[in-house]
Amino acid sequence: MGILPYFFTMDFTISETISDELPLIVKMNQEALPAVSSVNINDMNHFLTIVDYFRSLKVEKKLVGFLIALTPGKEYHSVNYKWFEKRFDSFMYVDRIVIDPSYQGNGLGKAFYNDLADFSNNKTDRITCEVNIRPKNEGSMIFHEKYGFVQVGTQTTENGKKEVSLMKYKIPSI
Repeated sequence: MGILPYFFTMDFTISETISDELPLIVKMNQEALPAVSSVNINDMNHFLTIVDYFRSLKVEKKLVGFLIALTPGKEYHSVNYKWFEKRFDSFMYVDRIVIDPSYQGNGLGKAFYNDLADFSNNKTDRITCEVNIRPKNEGSMIFHEKYGFVQVGTQTTENGKKEVSLMKYKIPSI
């Protein structure tokens, strides 16, 4: 189904996240720190109501990943989201993607991005995100560059504790 052909090494499903999945998603998120920012159940419930794309990825009915993305104009105050809002009229901002470490390296991140690109195709022509430069998230940087993201800026956040690469991906026309 994705924009880019790819042969995945395991069977999986991607579906809309439901509120019953949120406690496990919060747990997965917190285990992925500092690659993603900390959240609580109230944050996740807020995401569920405001974002355009909040999907869960399951392997054999086990939730092993999630991706949250949103377009401009939402009630969301992330400094990185706001950075993109100031520069682009249209985008799909990936706030976070988490894949259980024991399932990484099987093409599931790529599957998520293919699904997001398909979902976004009639809404915008770009996907945006940030990847930590400090502390360095080398695996994520390699993944995003390999997928086709390019850096369009950098920004220091959290009172100088973090620096991020602000990236965009041009969605191919279908």
